[in-house]
Amino acid sequence: MIRAIVMDIEGTTTSLSFVKDVLFPYARERMEDFVKQHAEDPKVAPLLEEVRAAIPGERLDQEGIIRQLLAWIDADAKVSALKSLQGLLWEAGYQQGDFTSHLYPDVERNLRAWREAGLKLYVFSSGSVQAQKLLFAHTPGGDLTPLFDGYFDTRTGPKRAPDSYRYIAEIIGFRPEEILFLSDVEEELDAAAKVGMQTVWLVREGELSPTASHLQVRDFDSFAA
Repeated sequence: MIRAIVMDIEGTTTSLSFVKDVLFPYARERMEDFVKQHAEDPKVAPLLEEVRAAIPGERLDQEGIIRQLLAWIDADAKVSALKSLQGLLWEAGYQQGDFTSHLYPDVERNLRAWREAGLKLYVFSSGSVQAQKLLFAHTPGGDLTPLFDGYFDTRTGPKRAPDSYRYIAEIIGFRPEEILFLSDVEEELDAAAKVGMQTVWLVREGELSPTASHLQVRDFDSFAA
């Protein structure tokens, strides 16, 4: 019996284009000024030190840190310090009304139905926990964060590593087989399945494969939790 659902964001609850074409460019355009203006901020300074620590043997100055951050953005690198800095920039964007987050039409009603049915809901995304909360707090349907019981990001571990899902199960407090993981990435689903979680593969675009190693569906309406 499913007692908890853990879900990815990009390609699962939210279009890839919103992240790639709205959020990422917004943060890239503003990253240099943000670092220069907030380098001494208690929220920012430790993250900049993390960037320095990630490049061993080289003591990056502020300009070097900025270059590294922009290079990571361009490479879509899953670096926790970068994700946290992006989250701070996106927070300002949401608060200023520069954009509203995107959710697929089937997502909100299923989140509410699952919650009403007593299921625990969690997010596991490469975006920082802060960015996850911001996205679900600024949806067209309003603030959906009260529907969730917790959030996990890459500080939990790599999304394609089974140990990350084992750790999530321990934190949630349910057996892996009582947890359903939703994602659009096969390798993530493989990792979750290796520890015993149930899986559903979201294929929002493209062809479904009858021989896929995980149940493939178009949307949240197409399976029973």
